[in-house]
Amino acid sequence: MADERVVGIDLGTTNSLVAYMQGDTPTVIPGEDGERLVPSVVAWTDDGVVVGNAARGTLMSDAASAVYSAKRLMGRDVADVQEELKLFPFKLAEGLQPGEVLKVSVGGLMLTPPEISAYVLMQLKKNAERFFGAPVTKAVITVPAYFNDAQRQATKDAGRIAGLEVLRLVNEPTAAALAYGLDKNRDGLIAVYDFGGGTFDISILKLHEGIFEVIATGGDTHLGGDDIDNLLIAIALDDIAGDLGEDVRENGEAVQAIRKAVIEAKILLSTADAATLDVLLPSGKRYLREISRAQFEELTAGVIARTAGPCRQALKDAGLETAAIDEVVLVGGSTRIPAVRQLVDDLFGLSARGKKPHTELNPDEVVALGAAVQAQILAGGSAATEDLLLLDVTPLSLGIEALGGVVAKIIQRNSTIPASATEHFTTGVDGQANVAIHVVQGERELAKDCRSLARFDLKGIPPMMAGLPRIEVKFLIDANGILHVSAREQRSGKEAEVEVKPTYGLTDEQVESMILASFDYAEEDIRERQVIEAKNEADTILTAVEKGRSHAAWQMLSSDEIEKIDQGVSQLKAATKGNDYKAIRQSIEALDQSTRRFAELMMDSAVSGAIKGKTMEAAGESIGEGVKAPHPFAKAQVLSSDAEAEKIEDSVKDEATAGESTED
Repeated sequence: MADERVVGIDLGTTNSLVAYMQGDTPTVIPGEDGERLVPSVVAWTDDGVVVGNAARGTLMSDAASAVYSAKRLMGRDVADVQEELKLFPFKLAEGLQPGEVLKVSVGGLMLTPPEISAYVLMQLKKNAERFFGAPVTKAVITVPAYFNDAQRQATKDAGRIAGLEVLRLVNEPTAAALAYGLDKNRDGLIAVYDFGGGTFDISILKLHEGIFEVIATGGDTHLGGDDIDNLLIAIALDDIAGDLGEDVRENGEAVQAIRKAVIEAKILLSTADAATLDVLLPSGKRYLREISRAQFEELTAGVIARTAGPCRQALKDAGLETAAIDEVVLVGGSTRIPAVRQLVDDLFGLSARGKKPHTELNPDEVVALGAAVQAQILAGGSAATEDLLLLDVTPLSLGIEALGGVVAKIIQRNSTIPASATEHFTTGVDGQANVAIHVVQGERELAKDCRSLARFDLKGIPPMMAGLPRIEVKFLIDANGILHVSAREQRSGKEAEVEVKPTYGLTDEQVESMILASFDYAEEDIRERQVIEAKNEADTILTAVEKGRSHAAWQMLSSDEIEKIDQGVSQLKAATKGNDYKAIRQSIEALDQSTRRFAELMMDSAVSGAIKGKTMEAAGESIGEGVKAPHPFAKAQVLSSDAEAEKIEDSVKDEATAGESTED
């Protein structure tokens, strides 16, 4: 319907909001209690499920019946959250295995993080429906820019469970830029520094004539105000155990009382010089500790400093110096901390240029306001939004595992999304009827150092001579940042596809360190890749020469020519036993020279077309025209009989592989 409302939702770690466009102005919708912020807390009480401020009281009286910060559990593995669980009052289901979706034991139920987040979304949906007096079924939901596929999919799942059609997932910094850009209506380079309750994002955007283009993004999906809270809670627990002789670590209600006092002190220290932690313990003893702002800044310096690295990396990725940044926008409640604002000032040299970071828009609300702008765009727009265009980027490269374990990148990091790219491959073994495609994400040269996203088979390729099948692999990243991969053998029309829904077992360390690791190990990775590719190419050429010996053209060679070829083959085989890629390349070149006439004779023969399919297409080059490095599949299945086809399912599950194939 033309008048159907599409709302913008900021599903936050600490607080969540729902907003809409009131005319040309994005506006937050208040809750039943009149508050604009809905705490992301869900509790199970005798009266049923309650959300927000009503659920906060349950944390203090019956902590095991409430869940907060569920966003930090979204799309994550049991191994990732062990440290956090020490301070959470709720427990995970027993017996969870790596790769399984987390389940939280709360209120007598076993719930996944998307199910818990769905309760928060349902409350926001309810607030909007009460406000409009009409059903609300469509929404734009924001996510941290560095959320991976599992976390994005978990967010979409939460929306679906809540009865919302999620029209778009928008990166939080980009949403903030939409709100800011609509307000300021200017061109320039903008850095959005988003330090929230559970995540940190930095995005560099270019604003020009209504186009919001993200040119670089970075961040830490496990860094936020919660980490400051947890640090102070741990200190308080140690104090209580040491000074008062009372260990309350296992008392959920006591820990939540300390958490409440810590958060209140943290907020007060943004404006005051000192704050007092005052907690009544279960024993009746009172824990009192005064913290000065200087002490607070000293204790939290390490957490705050962790935001600097991603900022510098994002600038480097964008090819910019700090002086090129026209404006810095602060997003997230943690940016109210004076030490955070000072770090931003120092990072971007604002004071030296007579500038200040932008805080005109409420940092707690700006993401929801931007989501409302995007919702209006998707709903058909208005005079204020009709000329706006949002161009986001993918934070990590995507590709496939190639022969020898190297990565053939298909979509590069920081590519504008939606994005698609296609590469062509072929088989390297006669009669090969199946290939197994391994999709990976990351910046390293070898697949073992990247993140595995998915594996799927392209089956039923008609048996053909090696090099004749033409396999088209297409990557498509949709507007939500979710990847779709398809493979099609063009000659036969056989195809397979997968929407990448990876397991929930990714550790944040793997994702957040991918880019830095690609720099740290660049030289080593490239050297290893060069050796692997040189050996791959050597194997391809040696196989082609051995096949050629049975060809009629072989009989037309002189004994000297055959002797030179044999010497070249022996030399190349010897070189491939070592790891000196230069020696392998030199041996390939020597064999190339000695087989030039042989190649010419083969191509002149009556069956040159078929032989060409084996040498030129399989190797990706003409022996007489020099050697080119292929980008082959590493772990394609090789089927020489129907019996072997039955082994495919088990072998993929076991990550066992056999055979080779090479890029067309």
